[in-house]
Amino acid sequence: MKLTAIAIDDEPVALAVIKNHAAMVPFLEMKGFFTNAFDAIDFLSKEKIDLLFLDIKMPDISGLDFLSSLAQPPMTVFTTAYSEHAVKSFELDAIDYLLKPFSLIRFMKACNKAHSLLQLKQQHVGAVNKEPDYIFVKSGYEQFRIMLDDILYLESAGNYVNFILNDRKLMSRLSMQEAVELLPAASFTRVHRSYIVANNKIERADRSSLYIKNIPIPIGAAYAAAVERLLDL
Repeated sequence: MKLTAIAIDDEPVALAVIKNHAAMVPFLEMKGFFTNAFDAIDFLSKEKIDLLFLDIKMPDISGLDFLSSLAQPPMTVFTTAYSEHAVKSFELDAIDYLLKPFSLIRFMKACNKAHSLLQLKQQHVGAVNKEPDYIFVKSGYEQFRIMLDDILYLESAGNYVNFILNDRKLMSRLSMQEAVELLPAASFTRVHRSYIVANNKIERADRSSLYIKNIPIPIGAAYAAAVERLLDL
């Protein structure tokens, strides 16, 4: 996983140090070096980066003010010759503070920290976006966790819905519409006013029925188009 970054410092020599250090970090990809902070603002309005190396003492705008001006700032490592700004920098959620002149080892430590934070962030986003692989269903006075992959089909039974599973049947007081809303649409299809099937459990089909473990599931006329789309997948 690449860590993209830019560096801002009004001293070209300081940028050269960062450039040389960055060349030694295999996962770090530098996208730009700026002596003018306002050029960097223009760049950031067009490009998204993961990490910003930012000098604090600059002539037109301080690094602290620069970072405060960004609506969605990237991870930031402050680089400065002055230690008195450390507390303020961490109040702005900087991930590290490099005091010039800093060594390659110290620079790599900051990069490793940023890389680890990026990995954690992406893992968290993936976990949030991932659909759960189970649902909770109330039966009687208890809530039961049902793995989605265990569901074969659902069958309406008056004011109840039967969840037909691989190894058992579970009855819940639900309407069919409530059952539809409970299940992920990408994995389950209503094929009849009284039936919902697990798409990946269908073994064969004919004009009037779908078959799951050789059990015929009728296809309702009102749901024929949905079944046709399902079978074309």
